[in-house]
Amino acid sequence: MENILLASASPRRAQLLRQIGMVFDVVASGVEEENVTEEDPVRLAEYLAMSKAKTVAAELDRGIVIAADTVVCVEGELLGKPVDEEDAWRMLRLLSGRCHQVMTGVAVIRQPGLQTLCHVETTKVCMRPITEEEMRWYIHSGEAWDKAGGYGIQGKAAVFVERIEGCYFNVVGLPLAALWQMLKQCGFREGAGGIDSTAPDPQGTASG
Repeated sequence: MENILLASASPRRAQLLRQIGMVFDVVASGVEEENVTEEDPVRLAEYLAMSKAKTVAAELDRGIVIAADTVVCVEGELLGKPVDEEDAWRMLRLLSGRCHQVMTGVAVIRQPGLQTLCHVETTKVCMRPITEEEMRWYIHSGEAWDKAGGYGIQGKAAVFVERIEGCYFNVVGLPLAALWQMLKQCGFREGAGGIDSTAPDPQGTASG
């Protein structure tokens, strides 16, 4: 069996992979997200996921790399991770009473051969109006940091979400159904916990 590497330091993505029984190692890519100027959210999510995957795959002789990046877009504005408390307030006020899109780019690269698959999953998230007191409570809970859009649906912010359209796990940070299909194309076999090196390589690059 070949190794699986998660090119992400996100504890939420690691937790989701463990949830479906994956055996893997974590290798941070070191890609600086703040330096990217792309403004289209789909292209941005795809570019960052691919950059992370390629950086880690370049140091791998055999195995598979999984990378992902999540972006939030509301009213045409991209929301990254809050830089400070004031920024967290701004984001929650923008999200309050509105629907927004959460886009996660997922890249899977298998070595040898640099065989690549890439996919962008989009989920619509609608939030009810959030009061100033609720925003203060949430920001002071510490959950707003290190999350695109300044909130985590899997935590206390669940009480703000009225409904979603699409994959819930995508909003957490990793669309599991889409990832599972990508891994199977790369030779993953259920119950093996790794990659079957006898499986055929995927052909070319698929994106969506």
